[in-house]
Amino acid sequence: MKIPLELAFHNIDSSPAIEQRVRERVDRLERYFKDITSCRVSIEAPHKSQYNTHHYEVHIDITVPGNEIVVSHDPKPELNDHDDVYVAIRDAFNTAERRLKTYAGKLRESRKVEGRTEPPRGVIAKLFPEDGYGFLESPDGREIYFHQNAVVNQDFEELEIGVNVMFAEEMGDKGPQASTVRVV
Repeated sequence: MKIPLELAFHNIDSSPAIEQRVRERVDRLERYFKDITSCRVSIEAPHKSQYNTHHYEVHIDITVPGNEIVVSHDPKPELNDHDDVYVAIRDAFNTAERRLKTYAGKLRESRKVEGRTEPPRGVIAKLFPEDGYGFLESPDGREIYFHQNAVVNQDFEELEIGVNVMFAEEMGDKGPQASTVRVV
């Protein structure tokens, strides 16, 4: 994390044990997303219920590049589920972990989609089978050299002029060349 954890207590005394539990859970968050910029955690005991117990609220604000993930885990007094501060912390961080996993998954998926581009297509223009090379014509009309070793599945002998191929282009010593050629 680039910015140290900010931990605040409202209407509740701070405790080394509670601070330690929060720090452990913040460290766990980085398992799900390494680039967390900052994390702010607030623990509140806003009021006492009719049974004279606190219902703790835990608020987590996680900043990641390009987004902010906010968890506000408010108690439901009728369930008596957050009258233990450790349970409130656990539930809030479990929610934060789920949201971070979801965000990281969406980010990975968008990167995959952005990174997927169809390789260019071309047509075999010239072949020199006895020498083990040829030229293909790219969509923009350029001639691109390829060697028989660049042909996927070692189908060089099967190639004919006019066959459609997909290729990966790179710059060779004497100009553009296809590093892979695959028959479409």
